[in-house]
Amino acid sequence: MEAQAVWAIAIFLVIYAIIISEKIHRTIAAMIGAALVVGFGIVDQSTAVRHIDFNTLGLLIGMMVIVNVTAETGLFRYIAVVAAKRAKGEPVRILIALALITAACSAFLDNVTTVLLIVPVTFSITRQLQVKPFPFLFTQIIASNVGGTATLIGDPPNIMIGSAQKDLTFVAFLGNLAPAVLIILLAYIPLFILLFRKDLRTKPELKENILGLDTAGLIEDRALLVRCLSVVGLTMLGFFLHQLLHLESATVALAGAFLLLLLAGEHKMEQALHRVEWTTIFFFVGLFVVISGLVETGVIAKLAAGAMDMTGGGVTASSMLILWLSAIASAFVDNIPFVATMIPLIQEMGQMGVSHLEPLWWSLALGACLGGNGTLIGASANLIVAGLAGKEGHPIRFMTFLKLGFPLMLLSIVISSVYVYLRYLI
Repeated sequence: MEAQAVWAIAIFLVIYAIIISEKIHRTIAAMIGAALVVGFGIVDQSTAVRHIDFNTLGLLIGMMVIVNVTAETGLFRYIAVVAAKRAKGEPVRILIALALITAACSAFLDNVTTVLLIVPVTFSITRQLQVKPFPFLFTQIIASNVGGTATLIGDPPNIMIGSAQKDLTFVAFLGNLAPAVLIILLAYIPLFILLFRKDLRTKPELKENILGLDTAGLIEDRALLVRCLSVVGLTMLGFFLHQLLHLESATVALAGAFLLLLLAGEHKMEQALHRVEWTTIFFFVGLFVVISGLVETGVIAKLAAGAMDMTGGGVTASSMLILWLSAIASAFVDNIPFVATMIPLIQEMGQMGVSHLEPLWWSLALGACLGGNGTLIGASANLIVAGLAGKEGHPIRFMTFLKLGFPLMLLSIVISSVYVYLRYLI
């Protein structure tokens, strides 16, 4: 193996280890890795820039802006409180309602933003019911990762896969992954009730408090809400039609974002752009450059050849390997760098003779997104909720989450294996 390839592997492994250890912020680690890849001449600057997927970045930025402006209207608080009232203050019903709302919002927003909006309302409701918040928070983490699996824009791994494989459109993701997501959610709901029913008991008078909550003042800006919903509708329509219109998904998202800023007024622009998660955006930039070192030195090609030898190039064996490998790996390491590594590997397998790649892409999406439910560090949404819970004095322990989350994750991967096999491999 030539020296440049050895350096590319060494930088990748060190940066990956730093990301897992969380000793240094993952964005700083990724950007330092990118600087080293270019600085050591593994790739030159123009090649590094060519490997940065600006479609992924544009889609993320556009959706972050739309969600941040919409959140200011109070819409998400309103939805959560109305759901609690419709559930007649029953904790079990509220738990299921908030989990389903989280899953639905995560499919069309993103799961990190969704939990940031839903969790504060959850604490308010659990305080009034005098019940433990953990069952609600746990089910919302699980639901956010499952719901985010259903669409192109729901979870960063899907955004990356859709950007790398242009024929996997918004409609393709919805049509191929949403059925699996619905089956998994239906399997989870009775398990949630079974797991937490003993912790979800409250007094009748406390239920009455929920029924007495006033929803009138929760929508803070009705005029802005109308504009937001109109732009969200147009943006979703754009996602459905983007291949027909020969537009990238990033173009649709950014057009929607700046149309909303135009309608909302210039005073909203600075605030909306300030709230964009720029640390996540630069994490992606650094990661793409670090992975470019592995691609350009032929490391990815050799890994693909090894995978081909292991599976004999068979689509069924390759799909199952990718599904289970991505699920187990994503439970313990961040799924974003893992998917960034797997994408060129699957593309390389296609060039080596695997003729039918579609099941491999869906296996990667299902494994990477659902695998995040295995541990507390498996996905960004998990860590966000854990951080919010800690601030409220209700810390979520790693082992407590592992005991519940890992078996549920394995169940979802078993369901996904059956789904992928029956739909694509028979």
